[in-house]
Amino acid sequence: MDALESNVRSYSRSFPIELAKGKGAVVWDKYGDAYIDFLSGCGSLNYGHNHPELKSRLEDYINSDGVTMSMDFESHSRNLFLESLQKNILTSRSMDYRVQFTGPTGANAVEAAIKLARKITGRTNVIAFTNAFHGCSLGALSLTANSHHRESSKSQLTNVSRFPYDGYFGGCCNTANQLEKIMDDPSGGCDAPAAIVLEIVQGEGGLNVASEQWLQRIAQIARKQNALLIVDDIQAGCGRLGTFFSFENIKDFSPDMVTMAKGISGYGLPMSLVLLKPEWDQWLPGEHNGTFRGNNLAFVTAAAALDIFWSTPAFQERIQENATIVKNELDKFATEFGFLSKGRGMMTGVNFRSGELAAQVQRNCFKSKLIVETCGPCDEILKLLPPLTVSHEEIKQAFSIINQSMHLVKGTEQERSKVA
Repeated sequence: MDALESNVRSYSRSFPIELAKGKGAVVWDKYGDAYIDFLSGCGSLNYGHNHPELKSRLEDYINSDGVTMSMDFESHSRNLFLESLQKNILTSRSMDYRVQFTGPTGANAVEAAIKLARKITGRTNVIAFTNAFHGCSLGALSLTANSHHRESSKSQLTNVSRFPYDGYFGGCCNTANQLEKIMDDPSGGCDAPAAIVLEIVQGEGGLNVASEQWLQRIAQIARKQNALLIVDDIQAGCGRLGTFFSFENIKDFSPDMVTMAKGISGYGLPMSLVLLKPEWDQWLPGEHNGTFRGNNLAFVTAAAALDIFWSTPAFQERIQENATIVKNELDKFATEFGFLSKGRGMMTGVNFRSGELAAQVQRNCFKSKLIVETCGPCDEILKLLPPLTVSHEEIKQAFSIINQSMHLVKGTEQERSKVA
């Protein structure tokens, strides 16, 4: 494969196995070796690999010769998804959004959202935050903070003003106040924004969690500036933080647009969308389009996931139970080894304060059949994204491997010290 595939590939370098099948929170390689998967397609597999009820709905649809690709034709599966989203999610939360289907990736949704905000306001500037990650296409990449991703296109990444995220300077100052001061100052040097774009928990940026008070202030600033507030819920949404939307328990916080992808299809199939308040649905027909905005297989599994998991409070309660177990295990690990746990819900990790140390632990985990990734500015954080449906036993088993992996690193360091 080295001779055939581009150098841009990444996960296959960190995890040199050939995946063959998956079930729940476990994947198997071509030799039949089983691995606990705490990467879950970067949060795309919130209900695990090949959930039987989702798979059954998909098989039935395929076997009935259901249309696979329909661009933005109206289709039965598309309508079923819209009805399920309205019934199980929006109405029960008293939310009024229209749905725009974009191209298949999260970056496509972000591109559409900022394009619409610029059209509505007639402005070009967009405010984004330190450690943000919103995708790698040009518009989304301009919002993304990571220099590694920005390097190849930095000359084209314009019309974005970057401000410090909540807690960026520790507890010494309120960064929302800084933003408001600069925006109110005619000589502050920041053009009036079309939108403010943020994540409630920064996934790739290091599991940084914004406080309710900070988010409320940002929402106030957006209204004051007549800018649209856009929440990127691509990784933190669909139950990852314990509620369907990452922001739904925050008072006085109502985004103008919400971008979603990853877990929304329920099965790891490509699908993304933008939720937008009706007054902002100012597109002309066909003004923003894309061939693959009609993945009917994804509509089938997405509707099924909403019907099966989100029609009652039971699944949300299960997420919270799992999140409590993960937090307890994470806190025990962090306390034992002198680190800091980070994140929220089922989007958590531990800050090793060293990318090299985190990578060593990650490699040891992989050798012990646990797949887990790193994140943060220097990849210093071991990041846990298990399926929301993971069993308590699988959580305990994963943390046993993480503990053993850390002890192996410490043992290796002690041996090196003796030799020195």
